[in-house]
Amino acid sequence: QVHLLESGGGLVQAGGSLKLSCAASGSISAFIVLGWYRQAPGKERELVATITTGGSTNYADSVKGRFTISRDNPKNTIYLQMNSLKPEDTAVYFCNLVPGQYSYWGQGTQVTVSS
Repeated sequence: QVHLLESGGGLVQAGGSLKLSCAASGSISAFIVLGWYRQAPGKERELVATITTGGSTNYADSVKGRFTISRDNPKNTIYLQMNSLKPEDTAVYFCNLVPGQYSYWGQGTQVTVSS
């Protein structure tokens, strides 16, 4: 069983940047589509970015042009570069397969954007 560990969250002012990492305990090369999700207080978890093994990406409209997802298969890691952060980006961010698989949900990493 591969475990996913998110890191890189923190407190940042609006307009700032953060880079999240998701390190897998094993190979991710077989995971065709991986994604970053987020869950804000009182809201449902939403998918914000996806990436395939071939490097094709897709983004939610709310983050398009500001967030960039990438993956490094040899390092078994995916990343989420977040620029021009807004207070509404405040959430716990998770990585998982797409669609999300119950056994792969981790603790996530908190991102807080102050206005």
